[in-house]
This record gives sequence, structure tokens and C-alpha cells, in this order.
Amino acid sequence: MLVKTNAGGMWLLPQVEELRHRGHEVAVVLPPGSGRLSDELERRGIEVLASPYDFTMDRYVPIGLLRLRALLRRLRPDVVQYHLIASAYAVRLATLGLPVHRVHMVAGPAYLESRLVRSVERMMWRLDDVVICSCRYASVRYGELGCPPQRRPVAVYGVDTDAFSPDATGPDQRAKLRAELGIDQAAFLAVMVSHVYPPMRLVRSGRGVKGHEVLLAAWRTFRRRHPEAHLLLVGGGWTGAGEDYRRQLSDQFDVTGDPGVTWVESVPDVRPCYAAADVSVSPSLCDGPGSAVEAGSMGVPSIVSAAGGLPEAVTERSGWVVPPADPTALLGALDAAYQGWVAGTLALRGRLARRHVQASFDDLRAAAEVADIVEDVAARRR
Repeated sequence: MLVKTNAGGMWLLPQVEELRHRGHEVAVVLPPGSGRLSDELERRGIEVLASPYDFTMDRYVPIGLLRLRALLRRLRPDVVQYHLIASAYAVRLATLGLPVHRVHMVAGPAYLESRLVRSVERMMWRLDDVVICSCRYASVRYGELGCPPQRRPVAVYGVDTDAFSPDATGPDQRAKLRAELGIDQAAFLAVMVSHVYPPMRLVRSGRGVKGHEVLLAAWRTFRRRHPEAHLLLVGGGWTGAGEDYRRQLSDQFDVTGDPGVTWVESVPDVRPCYAAADVSVSPSLCDGPGSAVEAGSMGVPSIVSAAGGLPEAVTERSGWVVPPADPTALLGALDAAYQGWVAGTLALRGRLARRHVQASFDDLRAAAEVADIVEDVAARRR
């Protein structure tokens, strides 16, 4: 396996474990250095190799790709499975002409919003034996690029529904976290869990893809209507540019001066944040199911934008789907969630959300589906 980050990407752990459980030898190629992902893989006794290519676009790209090619030739894998689009480009080019099968797993479909990237992918996907799509939306987009159905199966990343459950954090966690953050125990609490990514030049130019500004704009009006409500934002900037953008948003919406908003840059465990919340919000302009699945597994209903794979994370009875980049529509969904909270019906949506996640996003079942696909690709070579 190869992925361009050693910090994120924890979602590949169940896939690695499932392949090992089936008796396969698995090595993971990551950027050099210590990170959350590399540390956890090594703790589990999984071989981690430092990538000789750092996935940056500069004049040293040919040298980095040649070194990556040399590493993969030495490993002689039957299948190379890669996650994230930068990893896909690197592996595709580095393995040209090598006797190896390629499995690209689409972690997030945002890059498919770029006309330039789509024009490149229209030809590059043909170097993949299979493009595993983590949501139906990504599979449809690859279908539009000419990829036949049998080469774009859907298999989600999933969530550990035992670890992410209403009972996993303890009965007092809701009150404890609210007390630690200074949030009123009786407040209606909405949570958004997401890193802040800077505006992408090729995707939704000038706007942050995660939609923080959409939520903050809607929240201004919502809080005037419901002064006792509180918004918890969890996640700092991804890279220095992301952190700069987070500070820009904080200043633009006067987050530090608003007693109804708490922004936590990082937490060791996001589960208490969900446990303390009444509703989760995912206003991304294009994304995979992501945090809405984690929230649902914790028994928390979600408001999601009709973008990417997010609508697949909820049902009509377990959440709300609103148009992307529409603060007015998001405000309406927040009002509906609030009314459900007042009426005592929001908890039922939370239970239905967990039921949906257990049926469609359990990580062990999802990892088995991915392993089946990888084994099928490997069998073709043999």
C-alpha cells in the first residue's frame, strides 16, 4: 500500500489488518518521518517503508519517481494499492511497464470537481486495474470519464462501530466535555469535525472545500434566533496554508468574540465531541461520507450538504441534506434540528443514524470488501 501522508489516513488500518488476516504480506510506503499513521502501523508490527518521493511538484519529480520505481521493483509486489490522488499519479508513472497490478482507492472525490483534473483522469485511470470508489458519487464521476462499471466498484472506508458508539465514551462524557470547554450543559450543541483546508486553485476556486464559512454565516442568524445554542468546531488548519485560512475565517466571523462558538484546533479523541453534541454538521462543497459517518455511529444525527458522497451517510429519517454553499438552506436545517431537540424527537434520528451506519459503513465489512477486490486483481496476475 502507498499513501502520501503519515499523519492522516488512519482509515487504511482495517484494510491492512484484513489482508494480513487472510495471510497476505503487506508493506506500507509512506513519507519518511514519524506520524500518527506510521507510528500505529509500526506498533502493530506492519512493515513501513519510507517513500523516496515526497509527492511534491518541483524539478526533482523525475528523480523521485525513478527512486520510487526502484523501491517498488525491489519489493516485487503482486498488487500496489494506493490512496489519495497524488499517490495515484506517483504510482501510475513510477510503475509504467512493470509487471504489477494497480488498485487505486478514492479517499475523497473533491479532485473530480476540477475540469483540469478530470481531463487528466480521463486517460490516467486506464493505468489502474481497478478504481475502488469510497462512495457512489465517485463511481458515477469515473463512469462519466469512461471507466466501465466492473472497474469502478464501490467499497467504503467505514468506521469502527464498536469504538464509535454511544456507550464507548462512558455515561458522563457529554457533561464532562461541556464542562471542560465551558459550554452550558443545557445548550443545544452543534458540532463540525473537520480540518480546515485552504481554498484550492483547481477546485471551488477561492472557497474552502470543507464549507466552514457556509456554516459560520448560517450560525450568525441561527444564534440570534436561539441565543442558548452553541457551535463547537473541531479541527485546525491542514498545513500552514490551512492554518492561515482558519485564522482568516476566525477573524472574519469574530469567532474569538462570540461566546456561542468554540473552536478547538485538535483533540486526542473526537468521540467525546460527538458525545457532547446534539447534531453534527458537514457543509462541505465536495467530500466523502466522512465525519457524518462517525457522528452517526455515535448516535448523533447529521446535517450534510448535497455534495459528493455526503448524502450517502444519512437517510431521510436520520438527518438532513441541504444544497451546498447555501447558508439559508443550512439555517433551515439547523432550525429543524433545533425544533426536534425541543420536541424530544432528535434522539430518535440519532438512533436511526447509528442503525444506518452499522448497516452500510461498518469498517470490518468494508475492509473485507476491499480485500476481496484486491485478491481478485492479484489472481489475474497469477
